[in-house]
Amino acid sequence: MVNRLAAATSPYLLQHAENPVDWWQWGPEALAEARRRDVPILLSVGYAACHWCHVMAHESFEDADTARLMNENFVNIKVDREERPDIDAVYMTATQAMTGQGGWPMTCFLTPDGEPFHCGTYYPPQPHPGMPSFQRLLVAVAQAWQERREELRAGAGQIVAELARQTGPLPAAAVDENVLAGAVTTLGAEADRERGGFGGAPKFPPSMTLEFLLRHHERTGSAEALSLVDECAEAMSRGGMYDQLAGGFARYSVDADWVVPHFEKMLYDNALLLRVYAHLARLTGSARALTVARATGEFLLGLLGTDEGGFAASLDADTLGEEGLTYVWTPGELSEVLGEDAGWAAELFGVTESGTFEHGKSVLQLRRDPDDPARFERVRAALLDARDRRPQPGRDDKVIAAWNGLAITALCEAGMALNEPRWVEAADRAASAILDIHVIDGRLRRSSRHGKVGDAAGVLEDYACLADGLLALHQATGDSRWLDEATTLLDTALERFAISDAPGAFHDTADDAEALVQRPSDPADNASPSGASALAGALVTASVLVGPERAGAYRDAAELALSRVAQLATKVPRFAGNWLSVAEALAAGPVQVAVVGLDPEAWSELRTTAAQLVHGGGVVLAGQPESAPLLADRPLIEGAAAAYVCRGYVCDRPVTSSDALEAVLAR
Repeated sequence: MVNRLAAATSPYLLQHAENPVDWWQWGPEALAEARRRDVPILLSVGYAACHWCHVMAHESFEDADTARLMNENFVNIKVDREERPDIDAVYMTATQAMTGQGGWPMTCFLTPDGEPFHCGTYYPPQPHPGMPSFQRLLVAVAQAWQERREELRAGAGQIVAELARQTGPLPAAAVDENVLAGAVTTLGAEADRERGGFGGAPKFPPSMTLEFLLRHHERTGSAEALSLVDECAEAMSRGGMYDQLAGGFARYSVDADWVVPHFEKMLYDNALLLRVYAHLARLTGSARALTVARATGEFLLGLLGTDEGGFAASLDADTLGEEGLTYVWTPGELSEVLGEDAGWAAELFGVTESGTFEHGKSVLQLRRDPDDPARFERVRAALLDARDRRPQPGRDDKVIAAWNGLAITALCEAGMALNEPRWVEAADRAASAILDIHVIDGRLRRSSRHGKVGDAAGVLEDYACLADGLLALHQATGDSRWLDEATTLLDTALERFAISDAPGAFHDTADDAEALVQRPSDPADNASPSGASALAGALVTASVLVGPERAGAYRDAAELALSRVAQLATKVPRFAGNWLSVAEALAAGPVQVAVVGLDPEAWSELRTTAAQLVHGGGVVLAGQPESAPLLADRPLIEGAAAAYVCRGYVCDRPVTSSDALEAVLAR
């Protein structure tokens, strides 16, 4: 049986195209069918790299008896959360409200109008303590619908009303120096000073929090902020979450010691972590941070790049249905590959007879630097070659606008700071691909695959993250096309996503997007920046790159948006990392370095110095005088290239040497 998912552009939906379940894609036709049959909707939400999504698929959705129960009693809708984050957000909020937790796969039962009345996550084929079997749940929900339909409808309506009440805009207040310093104090109290990171297991990479702490250290000299970054960055890069052979980070660590990862590798994680490690490397000169940054950048280009020029969403957690199969090792397997080097490698990588993962296998760690770098490189190359000949995890090769925006930003910033021009070239190709494929009739679409754009409209994070990436690309290349495209996206976001009766607050969907039972609006930073915080950051950057006719409006909009999250930043700074980074950029000015010269040879040294030393969140642009708004009215000095440094509205005298520029930026 091939169901309606066979024509999908989402690899996750295509994974279910041959299920015996009569799946529908989300849309008015599916809801109309539920109304016609007068049956509930079973909404199943997941993503292609999700291990437990695969498990539930094999256990339940491929089972003929389970599929019969689903088909007889429900209209079954499958959603890729990465393709439709708006649907995911609405029903994840309901799931968390009903159960106190959330995750994927997400399983929700809805009225034919889309209102949720029962939600959960993974359900097993056999009952577990505190968890019914999936078939028993299906029978119970179907029976309840037959016997208590109006009660379920009434309860669902009350749930939607309560969710709307709870998710309204936060009150406005200043994000001032007290809030920024207080966030560092709170993060210090929540930090695991022994193992690195924050909180206990599972541990997720706190990328945006680390970026905030780096910026705070740069601006204030806070040793506490820098130590929190050092401890976490070191621990993450030494453990199993970081791929010690090929670079790149897995999604999270299941334990507090960063030993065992959840093996999927996401584009957004690696883009955000590339930015952090590059920032740390240029700030402190850390050799480890530099190694990790370079390897992560190469991972993006080598394993996530697509033929069209964009970047794929993720690599799967599973290989041939087994989690981590590609990546784990036994001492015997090391011996087969390395011979006499096996014992040395096992001790260095933490590969034990009992194993650190499952079935006597170990995840590779690197808790100390090797005492013989040449031997280490020989061993690493041999293991990677052997691993490349193993079965490989699947790749979700859909291209998501927001995540590509994050990658473009990271590759531009890291490429400039670490002198990797290939990374900037890759960012240029990605930006061209997104604009060529994803912009339809002047509006941004969320995703594409193999050059075919999907139907899902871009959400706020797509407009904001892509705009931010294009602003970074404008700085890296000097090409004004990217500035023009970025401001078009920002203007659309300000017009289409703002909450009219709450200045500074934003919906996550546009005013003309498909209407759901609730219009999502979540300001919290989570695994990636919230749409609103990404928009605020892009507005701050744009405010110093555009001409004076728009600069004030962009900065005012950013400051107004920031005022809406003072409460969030004060109480739970770990969920406001990008907001706090934006606040630090504003508190620092942001720093602007305009380098003017007659040609790249003349301005190259000054621009390189600026890119390596400018404060996080700062702006660097080089070009001929008057070639861009930031370079206007900034002439050469006695015919020589010159650098103009400003902080906010205050500027230093221009300088013509790298030493002088370094001194100005150090102040």
